[in-house]
Amino acid sequence: MLSTDFVTGSPNWLDLGSPDTAAAAAFYGSVFGWDFLSAGPEAGGYGFFQRDGKTVAALGPLTEEGASSAWTVYFQTPDADATVKATEQNGGAVRVEAFDVMNAGRMACLTDPGGAEFAVWQPTAVKGLEMASDDNSLCWAELHIGDPVAALRFYGSLFGWRSQEMETPGMTYTVLSTAEGDQQDASFGGVTPLRSASEKSRWIPYFAVRDVDEIAAKAQGNGGSVVMPAADIPDVGRIAWLADSFGATFAVLKPAPQT
Repeated sequence: MLSTDFVTGSPNWLDLGSPDTAAAAAFYGSVFGWDFLSAGPEAGGYGFFQRDGKTVAALGPLTEEGASSAWTVYFQTPDADATVKATEQNGGAVRVEAFDVMNAGRMACLTDPGGAEFAVWQPTAVKGLEMASDDNSLCWAELHIGDPVAALRFYGSLFGWRSQEMETPGMTYTVLSTAEGDQQDASFGGVTPLRSASEKSRWIPYFAVRDVDEIAAKAQGNGGSVVMPAADIPDVGRIAWLADSFGATFAVLKPAPQT
C-alpha cells in the first residue's frame, strides 16, 4: 500500500477536475468527511481536500474545453522535463508541458500510448500528499488499459517500475512497485485489462475506508452513483467503484486483514 515516503514513481499527488468545485467539495465532504481549503486567490479556485488537517487530495475547476470531470493521479519524478521528453520518445503524448507551480513544485500533464491520462510532480516546497493508506485517503492506483504489456514497458521506461503477476478470479492482475525497496512493501497499484470495448483507458484511485457499503450509500445519497457494486475479493478486501455527482469515477477498498 501507499505511504508518504515518496520515491521516484510513487503516486505522490491526486486531484479532481470538476465543473462545480463547491458542489464537488460538498459531495466529498459528505462521503469522506473531507474539509476543503482554498489555496488562495492566486490559485484560480484550486484547493486542498484535508482530513484531520492533512492534505489527502486536491480539487480545481476544469480548464480544458470539453473535458469531463475526472481524478488525475500524479507520479513523483526527479525531473519533470526529462519525463516529458521520455513520454514523447516512448509513444505517449504531452497535454501540458512542464511548468512551475509557484514554489511548490514542477508538473506536467501526460497521456500514455494506450490513452490513459496521468501527471507528474517534481516536488520542491510541497512534497506530496500528507496522508495515505489511512481511513478515507488514497491507498492504491489502478490502471485499466487495452494492452497491459505495452503499458508496463512504457511506464517502466519512465519510472523503472517493477511488476508481478497474480491470479485473480477471471483474469491475471499485475501488481506495480516502485524501483526502490522491497518489492512487496513498495507496491502501490496495479494494471488490468479493460473489461469491455466501451471502457476507456484510465487510472482509478482507490481510497481506504472502514465500511465500503456505508460509503457507497453515502455516495448515492449525495447525488453520486454505484459503478460496480460492493464485492469481496479474496486476499484483497471488499471494494466498490463509485462516481461522484459529476461522473468522476473512484473506488473504495476495505483491505483484507494481513496474515
